[in-house]
Amino acid sequence: MLSKIWTKKATPAYATQIKNLQAALSEADTVVIGAGAGLSASAGFIYSGERFEKYFSDFAAKYGIKDMYSGGFYPFATPEEHWAYWSRYIYINRYMDAPKPVYETLLNLVADKDYFVITTNVDHCFQKAGFDKKRLFYTQGDYGLFQCSEPCCQETFENEAVIREMIERQDNMKIPTELLPVCPHCGKPLTMNLRSDDRFAEDEGWHRAAERYENFLRTRTGGKILFLELGVGYNTPVIIKYPFLQMTAKNPNAIYICINQGQAVCMQGLEKRSVCIDADIGQVLQSLYDVAIP
Repeated sequence: MLSKIWTKKATPAYATQIKNLQAALSEADTVVIGAGAGLSASAGFIYSGERFEKYFSDFAAKYGIKDMYSGGFYPFATPEEHWAYWSRYIYINRYMDAPKPVYETLLNLVADKDYFVITTNVDHCFQKAGFDKKRLFYTQGDYGLFQCSEPCCQETFENEAVIREMIERQDNMKIPTELLPVCPHCGKPLTMNLRSDDRFAEDEGWHRAAERYENFLRTRTGGKILFLELGVGYNTPVIIKYPFLQMTAKNPNAIYICINQGQAVCMQGLEKRSVCIDADIGQVLQSLYDVAIP
């Protein structure tokens, strides 16, 4: 079991780590990026504290909600209240730009590389930063999509127009009833296209992205691959973390990079082919950019 053989590497000086990371990136023919919530947090998408108070102080005062994430599970009495909260949540975390240009810095570092991205993030930051849509696989959904709550079909529906209207027309933390989203096929309520149970809708776009990712890995087996893991935690390690470690272990030409504040670890036996940096991702990427592109 991978979970039983983690090892913390001896931590060299930060400058040495950046130098090692720069060398690995320079020598790699292919870069596979695996991104978790820590990457967006580094870019400023914080779900608590000052940012929560800025956008949700009214919900905090009325309902006692302490942060954006827990508010998503609050049992609102009416769907009008539910969608007042969620429309605001979606708008600021999907349709607003991230406060810091961390994703843009990452793109500058890999734009000339043969890259692919797999991410559990659902905030669309990669595409907004300019990453090639055909080199992205959002495994867990997208804040910008609705699906049938049943679901009656494996189909998703873009929500930007109605979300913006919900934001504009909500009053006293409620949206107008006529804006409640319903499935155009069966009339049941629409919900977010987020993987939380077996009702998650994997539409045609999801399956095409999954196939592109699988083909990308298959056609580059054995090559000089840099597996770049950014801010991936342990909620769903089987999606990114474990596969990255397994693929690195099987390929002697592969390098594993883990940048994660507080959780920068690798697997026993891979210490010589890994770089683990316990630091803010944005700081590391900027340092790498400064070295790689003086």
